[in-house]
Amino acid sequence: MNNEIVHYRVNDYELTCQVAGQGVPLLLVHGSLCDYRYWQGQVEALSARYRVIAPSLRHYYPDQWDGEGSGFTTQQHVDDLLALLDQLSGPVHLLGHSRGGNICLRVAQAVPHKLLSLTLADPGGDFANDVFTGVNIDAPVSPVERNQFRQQALKMIRAGAVEDGLQLFVDTVSGAGVWSRSSRQFREMATANAMTLVGQVADQPAPIGRAQIAQLHLPVLLIGGAKSPEPFPRIIQALQSILADVRSVTIPGASHGMNVIRPASFNRTVLEFVEQY
Repeated sequence: MNNEIVHYRVNDYELTCQVAGQGVPLLLVHGSLCDYRYWQGQVEALSARYRVIAPSLRHYYPDQWDGEGSGFTTQQHVDDLLALLDQLSGPVHLLGHSRGGNICLRVAQAVPHKLLSLTLADPGGDFANDVFTGVNIDAPVSPVERNQFRQQALKMIRAGAVEDGLQLFVDTVSGAGVWSRSSRQFREMATANAMTLVGQVADQPAPIGRAQIAQLHLPVLLIGGAKSPEPFPRIIQALQSILADVRSVTIPGASHGMNVIRPASFNRTVLEFVEQY
């Protein structure tokens, strides 16, 4: 199995990617506080059958961003992935986790002809209220309200209480106590990406609406963790009701980081899906 770090030039930026395997590309897109290293439990298993490409989105590790300047927005990350797709041979399978799932959904809406399938693992990010109310689900708290914990976590990080700020963020997103149970590798990765919260707090992307989702006719797999906290189960439930070609799988015993906690189950679920296309 070939396994290397490759740099792709996209929109005047060097996008760092871990690349392994051969064949049809399978693109893995991380979420908040993570980078290409988030997928270490997937690379070997998935690259046995596919060419796995795991990018670190703009301003994530190995970029040592200080939070100054521009370039960290949802739209920029979408644009960078679109530019990356232009450099890959043929259509790809696209998989995104958490915030990365929201970004991948936007990519799929922009260039559905460049994708073979779309997998969203606990997709987060901003969704319009009609995504939920249109299928008789109570909408979760608004993006503005939800951004408050990000602002508090960032305030703590800037004050020097980096671990406390990261604990607040991770435990709010993934569930109480997750940070304390996380591996040393995950904590180091989150610490290396702590200042990306500057970009997340400032970012105000247009929410994805129900009509946009309904227009997507790609095969979509939704993966949730059995212990994932809100709003993720509610988002999956709503997407399952709207998407035209969709199936949903829950990983037993796992929370938001289901690919880390239950890698074998996660990998098997992904392979069983993508191999159909």
